[in-house]
Amino acid sequence: MTAPVPVGERVGAVIVNYNAGPHLLRCVRSLRSEGVQEVVVVDNRSTDGSIDALRAADPGTRVVDTGRNAGYGAGANRGLAACRHELVLVGNPDIIVQGGAVAALVAALDASPRVALVGPRLEEADGRLYPSARTFPRLADAVGHGFLGLVAPNNRWSRRYHMADWDHSEPRLVDWVSGACFLARRSVLEGLGGFDESYFMYSEDVDLCWRARQAGWEVAYEPSARVTHLQGVSAGRHPYRMIAAHHRSLLHFAGRTTKGRRRALLPVVATGLAVRGALACGRYWLSSRRAPSPSDNG
Repeated sequence: MTAPVPVGERVGAVIVNYNAGPHLLRCVRSLRSEGVQEVVVVDNRSTDGSIDALRAADPGTRVVDTGRNAGYGAGANRGLAACRHELVLVGNPDIIVQGGAVAALVAALDASPRVALVGPRLEEADGRLYPSARTFPRLADAVGHGFLGLVAPNNRWSRRYHMADWDHSEPRLVDWVSGACFLARRSVLEGLGGFDESYFMYSEDVDLCWRARQAGWEVAYEPSARVTHLQGVSAGRHPYRMIAAHHRSLLHFAGRTTKGRRRALLPVVATGLAVRGALACGRYWLSSRRAPSPSDNG
């Protein structure tokens, strides 16, 4: 009887890096501790020394240099092209894969041949659940979540979009999972053409799952796989640019998926997103003004 191939030898990992500093090395170490032998780090022209530190600490990591900040989806596609394994874990550089997570994700794909990709339970640094499994937003949910979510995150539209009213300790099929970390069949990603590179940042994961579902595949959530996500390590360096990119991506996805007579509402959606983007920038500016300066800590 042939011995099963170890999980770590079945999985390649693609991490997209942009000035993630020491978080990148911690991410790669966590993957190595799970037995992942092939790690491809795609670097979007970092200037913080994170790649030099990685090469010194883990010379076995393959680094793909894009030569520019190509965005998350474009970077992930470069990594997928360089990855040799059939199962690929795609992730941010600020994730830490907890013990047994990779094996749990592999088991979820092995158990369901129609599942194209599966996302883990994402947790914040303090252990709180991050809503990584969500529904495709309907227009009413998008409007309600978009505006009330800024000031009243527990509103019914946000709760429905975040799938907040079900037991996140149970695995299930979902509409989409966060691109911060998921395991996918590389053959399916290649068949879909990878991520749509017209999204610079944000919503490329929603779009990928939407196209997978349109092609007849399923998307799953597996809570026994736990991954810590520190969030915003790279995006936080350019907050206003990222807020603008987020809202452009939301409009792009709405334009792609809205059909029939509802397309007449797209100008209204565009206006609403512009207003929401301005409000989000204003909220960030106020919060940064309230943040204590280093001299306040003395």
